[in-house]
Amino acid sequence: DNLVGWYAEGPSPGQQGTAVAVGHLDTDSGPAVFAGLTELRTGRRIEVRRADGRTAVYTVDAIRTFEKDHFPNQEVYGPRKRPELRLITCGGNYDRRTGYSGNVVVFAHLVQIRTPAAR
Repeated sequence: DNLVGWYAEGPSPGQQGTAVAVGHLDTDSGPAVFAGLTELRTGRRIEVRRADGRTAVYTVDAIRTFEKDHFPNQEVYGPRKRPELRLITCGGNYDRRTGYSGNVVVFAHLVQIRTPAAR
């Protein structure tokens, strides 16, 4: 599954606050859209193309794995004074019956909004 879901009730990428995107790590047939999230490193850039044609550019601050029973809602979803981004996928240990035990969360902050080059 190569689709990413945006939390529509929150800010969109580049706006003040925390934009949240969720995607699958893998499926029964193999890797999915967020398969490489755990390989991201601090300082890497994430580019999000917006519906208005502009690109929101974020820098990765941290990649953390949380067990579902101890997921820090406020830290992940809570309000921020600057535009931030959270990418969330499955993580932790995998069990065929219950699925993954946790979630991987990428924390990033906005560094630039690029406009399309003039033609």
